[in-house]
Amino acid sequence: MNRMTQYITRPIWLLSLVSLFSDITSEMIYPIMPIYLQSIGFSILWIGILEGIAEAIAGLSQGYFGKASDLAGKRMPFVRLGYALTALSKPIIGVFRDPFLILLARSADRFGKGIRTGARDAILSTETTNSHKGRVFGFHRSMNTTGAVIGLLLALGYLYYHPGNYQALFLLSAIPAAISVVLTFFVTDSQVHLSKPNPEISAFTFLNYWSKSSNEYKKVVIGLLSFTLFNASDFFLLLKMKQDGLDDISIISIYIFYNLVYAVTALPLGILADRIGLKAMLIIGLCAYAILYFGMALMSGGTPFFFFFFAYGIYSSATEGISKAWISNTCESQDLGTALGTFLGFQSITLMIASILTGILWSMIGASTTFLIVGSITTLLIFYFLTLKNPGHVRLASDNPDPLEE
Repeated sequence: MNRMTQYITRPIWLLSLVSLFSDITSEMIYPIMPIYLQSIGFSILWIGILEGIAEAIAGLSQGYFGKASDLAGKRMPFVRLGYALTALSKPIIGVFRDPFLILLARSADRFGKGIRTGARDAILSTETTNSHKGRVFGFHRSMNTTGAVIGLLLALGYLYYHPGNYQALFLLSAIPAAISVVLTFFVTDSQVHLSKPNPEISAFTFLNYWSKSSNEYKKVVIGLLSFTLFNASDFFLLLKMKQDGLDDISIISIYIFYNLVYAVTALPLGILADRIGLKAMLIIGLCAYAILYFGMALMSGGTPFFFFFFAYGIYSSATEGISKAWISNTCESQDLGTALGTFLGFQSITLMIASILTGILWSMIGASTTFLIVGSITTLLIFYFLTLKNPGHVRLASDNPDPLEE
């Protein structure tokens, strides 16, 4: 633990706590969001349109504001504004019944994520060295997912005593959201090195980074985005369990189990990734994902689902923070926000396409065949990543010699 505290600095701790409380809010309302929307008259089609527009807004805004944080020379104003928008918008969804107002609130929520994500991940990256990024991003994801577990448990407990009272749950979710915003004001911003004067930027300026990025960056991002095209929403996994006969309590319990596995393994796998390499850990995660989808396609029943969602938790721990750590090792420190924001922007758009594509395949050839296709494509991408060289080691401003290795 003493060795660990040398890598987890005060800003990393605080930003991880911010994510924890923000995710408590998100997961308090995530499992009941579609149920609530249907209860006030939303059709499945309109829910799909709502989520599609929200993902597109998140995608474009992540790239734009990642670039903006690089050019501004400051990160925390973007982080604070992003979390504040999320804190305000999520509870509002439970107050209004007008579809247009709900669309605005949901869009503001995703817009807030777009504003903060690139800047926040850039801070996490510059607070450590290349050789310890796996554990830092793993620690952050662990704290984030711990918040998800807490939020899900709070939602289950509340709905057990107050079934159907969704609007009050939305309002209660404002409490942890407010705490997350307050915590951002305890994070001290550091000046970002600017390589040139601030130019004018537009919504698509961040796309210019692709042409000047390194070949290693392009190869990693192409592989990750190709995978994302078949990495559909968790909704389809939950729907498959429902189709196979599980009741709502069992499904939510399995989903909580997945989040617990994710929270417990994110940090240890991050530390292991620093030892065996980010590439090796990412491939382990993709293997776990293939097991999940092949298993969901071929088997049914409560116990196998717990095993498959254990694999899903391993996948999330081994890829979510690791992919960002790998990307951050392929760019210069002054471009971190742009590089991460560009990737996250493309990723959000491909996630939107993935959900639509999965829905089309499901309706045409059924769930099991769709899941077999996803597992097969994941297997092919594992071979693609095996052809890439291990992550580069671009020297960052924070890359001081490791005292433990001197």
